[in-house]
Parts: sequence; structure tokens; C-alpha cells
Amino acid sequence: MPSPERKHHLERFERWVTEQFNASPRLQHQFIRKQYKNGEQVTVGQHTYTVYITEENRKSHHGTRNGKDLIIKLSPGDTEFYQQKAIRHLLSRLIAHHRKPEIEERVFYWNDHFFNKEINGIRIKLNQSNWGSCSSKGNINLSSRLLFAPSEVIDYVIVHELAHLIEMNHSPKFWKVVEDVMPDYQQKEKWLKQHGHLCRF
Repeated sequence: MPSPERKHHLERFERWVTEQFNASPRLQHQFIRKQYKNGEQVTVGQHTYTVYITEENRKSHHGTRNGKDLIIKLSPGDTEFYQQKAIRHLLSRLIAHHRKPEIEERVFYWNDHFFNKEINGIRIKLNQSNWGSCSSKGNINLSSRLLFAPSEVIDYVIVHELAHLIEMNHSPKFWKVVEDVMPDYQQKEKWLKQHGHLCRF
């Protein structure tokens, strides 16, 4: 049993944490996950999809797309928490697959006009830790969370990753490459810092 003084400090700390959480939409979005329901619409960027969720007697979860309809078939064996987690991943995969030709076109546009480097592959996957990455072999990886962002912000991340094909670091030389291609890149960085927490499935 904590002492009265310790209990008092714990209660004060709990109140402070609650106040900080309630006052910060960023924290709320980070810790309160969206719960998807059958028949609801999901807007990702300029595209709106309708999500249909059913349970089937199957061993694993599965998703397909028919136009702007996203059909999610869930295994009944999982808890609601893991079903919702599966829905997020399946929606990310289906929407990334739908948007990939558009994103590839943007990558090749910026590369052909400003970089002229060999691109080995382009992948869009649900990555929570960063917006994109680039390997020395020319593999461009973009987070599917980026699909929620405005097109000019997506273009910035593409330019950022292509610049790594010239400078595999974040040195002043790297940022000079980015700035030469996109002089207002800092505005896009600012958008990601201010609104990036809203870009998630």
C-alpha cells in the first residue's frame, strides 16, 4: 500500500497525464485506433472507398478490391483487437495496390526529369517508423500512410528518397540536392510534422 504522500504524487501525475492526453489530438490519434465497421466509407487522399467486412469459416484473413469496394473476409478465431489490426493491414495493402501505378508514375517523372538514376523497384507498404526509404540498389520503399497526404507532399517524399541515390545520408550535400529539385521542400516537411499523425489506417 503506497504511503499517503506517494499516493498524492501518483494522483497528481495521473491527473497531469490525463490533462496532457485530452489536450493533444496528436496523442489521441496515436493511441486511439480507428474501429472499422461494415459498410463504412474510408477516404484516403482523393479516393473514397467502401469497406465491406464479413466473417467466414477460414483459417486466415483475406481482402480483395472490386473498384472502390474493399471486401474484407475475417477468420472468426481472432479477438476483435486482432481482427481490427488485420483490417488495417488489409486495407493498407489493397489501397496501396490500387494507387501503386499512380505512385510509380510520379517516381519515374521525378527521376527522369531530375535524377536519371536506375530504379530497381518501388514498394508501398504499411510502415509506421518512416515515410520512405531508399537502398543503394535503387529500391524505393514508401509508407502506405503517405497515401493520406496531399500529392505535393507525396512528391516531396519521392524526391527525398531519390536524392538518396546521389547522397546516401542527410548531409548538407543531400539537402542541397533536395532543395535544387524542390526549393519549397521545407513546407512539405512542416506539413508532415503537423499532420503526419493523421495519416494512418
